[in-house]
Amino acid sequence: MNYKKWLSILAVGSLLLTGCDNQKKASEAKGKETIIIATSGAPSPFTTVDEKGELMGYDIDVVKAIFAKLPQYEISFELTEFPSVLAGLDAQRYQVGANNYAMNEKRKEKYFYSDPIFKNQYAIAVAKNNNDIKHFADLNGKSTEVTPGLNYATALELYNEQHPNNPVKIIYSEADLLPVLQHVEIGQYDFQLIDKVMLSQLINEHNLNLKIIELNKEDADRIGSPYSYLLISKGAKGEQLTKDINEGITKIISNGELSKISDHYFRADYSPK
Repeated sequence: MNYKKWLSILAVGSLLLTGCDNQKKASEAKGKETIIIATSGAPSPFTTVDEKGELMGYDIDVVKAIFAKLPQYEISFELTEFPSVLAGLDAQRYQVGANNYAMNEKRKEKYFYSDPIFKNQYAIAVAKNNNDIKHFADLNGKSTEVTPGLNYATALELYNEQHPNNPVKIIYSEADLLPVLQHVEIGQYDFQLIDKVMLSQLINEHNLNLKIIELNKEDADRIGSPYSYLLISKGAKGEQLTKDINEGITKIISNGELSKISDHYFRADYSPK
């Protein structure tokens, strides 16, 4: 993440944290439990900060819709770096993480997962003139730029353990997704694993000279189940909170709210059915 953007996010995060403290006191006075939702403010359009410094995005709107069905809770958001979301859940400083999270076994041991809130299609992004990569197996020996801790990084690390003779060349980076894709476009790196919906959106918005290679089910399973979720801290009340969140998810799926949120951000319905 670039320096200026992170300064902006820090400023917004400080304001949100002050609001969190005030809201927590107000909530306690009303007999409601305050739930702090942590997010990194990226990737867009799942979570981001707009030009006015306001937190927005698919995951953010979904969380608001869920908790609108749960009057026993009041929510507040806190912006922090991506690794700090998980660290905060570990320390039970945060109760929920909203960051387009996929399922993986390591995280499943540490956190409760909500029911799915988004149906993904995983893809490989390559430059249009790249004809060397057509399948996941073609990634051997190729280079990519990934953020540590993401499900894509975990999948490639495991793949390298299984293919030590010709591993994927992984370059760890905190760069935003757009410059990462531009690095693929100019040939600095060979490919990027990504959600198809985000890739399609960025190609259209920024006229990127990239092509999309959809992963088959076997290769997509290397990354995780084709859904994204909310993460819930395994604190004393985590199990009940997960049940309540899932109840809210069921309601916004059945009444069509989740489909409307998806259509707003993606012009298509990616809500789980």
